[in-house]
Amino acid sequence: MQADVTILGAGIIGICSALSLTERGVKVHLVDRDFPGQATSFGNAGVISPWSIVPQSMPGLWKKIPAWILAPDGPISIKPSYVPKLAGWGLRFLANGRTDRVRAASTAMEMLNRDCVTLFRRYLAGTGQEDLIRDSYYVHVFRKANDAHLDSLDTQLRKEAGANIERIGSDELKALEPDLSRDYQAAIVIKDQARALSPGRIGKTLTEKFLQQGGTFRKTTIHAIHPAEGGGWTYITDDGANHASKLVLSMGVWSAKLLKPLGLHVPLQSERGYHVSFKKPGITLNNSILDVDMKFVASSMEDGLRVAGTAEFAGLDAPINEKRLASLVKLAGRLSSDLRTSDFTTWSGQRPSFPDSLPCIGEVKNLPNLITAFGHSHYGLMMAPKTGQIVADIATRRNTNTDLSAFRIERF
Repeated sequence: MQADVTILGAGIIGICSALSLTERGVKVHLVDRDFPGQATSFGNAGVISPWSIVPQSMPGLWKKIPAWILAPDGPISIKPSYVPKLAGWGLRFLANGRTDRVRAASTAMEMLNRDCVTLFRRYLAGTGQEDLIRDSYYVHVFRKANDAHLDSLDTQLRKEAGANIERIGSDELKALEPDLSRDYQAAIVIKDQARALSPGRIGKTLTEKFLQQGGTFRKTTIHAIHPAEGGGWTYITDDGANHASKLVLSMGVWSAKLLKPLGLHVPLQSERGYHVSFKKPGITLNNSILDVDMKFVASSMEDGLRVAGTAEFAGLDAPINEKRLASLVKLAGRLSSDLRTSDFTTWSGQRPSFPDSLPCIGEVKNLPNLITAFGHSHYGLMMAPKTGQIVADIATRRNTNTDLSAFRIERF
């Protein structure tokens, strides 16, 4: 099949883009070195929230970072030899913590996230796997009751966007999540959202739907891209040179390397994340739980209780840090004294993060028919359905009067 659009990268962003295009009758070819949805998209915490509209960099965050880095089980780890390479990105990241920039980024994030639950359910409709998404709250739990208050900037941003948020005490939290430790004294409950019971199986299910609609997939490694003579694009893989009329670049953190030879240098940082799945946890969580102090998320899934978190900056090719996995196991034990931590599996993957917490989405200026869709940081799962629709709009030249200026690659 001669594809109308070729998508490089079969994570959840690439899958949703491919599915959105085939639904419009476009012939789509999907390419990745891994099977669709089974790399970074596989390992997330499963939160699907219209209200995840708070950037990573916030006012005053710089005061907390040194203590987080120095703590053995802290939420951030930086390899000492990597500090010089991270410094420039880090300064830009902190600069985006100004209140005006936070509010601007939050507005852009809200546009991508507002319909994520509805759109995911629409994508899953007719697959027989509609139950992979379950209605849920996002429960932010605190060990000190005084730390749980509703006047913080992140809560204000969510409430201004329409979120239904409630503060509850320890007794109400115990009723909501009976298996959680009594050490948690209060919680902020964000309502009207959902969670994934298996992010990996969602990717697999949507890929199968894409293939049933006439799309194609090839498993091969992509090495380079460049404009083709006569128009379109050439992408080089293990199979040789291939032509694409239109090319969508959705390869997460690996996208930056492909853009460098084209003269595009973007501040995309590799942020390694980890998760641990306890196969027979002995406890069940009814909602997605965020331990606010230690910045990890826990959720009951098909494969057990998944605990995901930490941000490690060590470079794209750094080996897995077994100490970070051990820390997650230790932190998970604080969720409940009844948690069985002896039998578990582990995972690690690379998040593609820009300093302003926003992805690059759009056709690249002066490079016609090259569309970017990468850099979704911690928000890839929930931003994927809307990103897919936007990519389809751009590729089919549909005018939707949507302001995409916040996501343009030229902002850097």
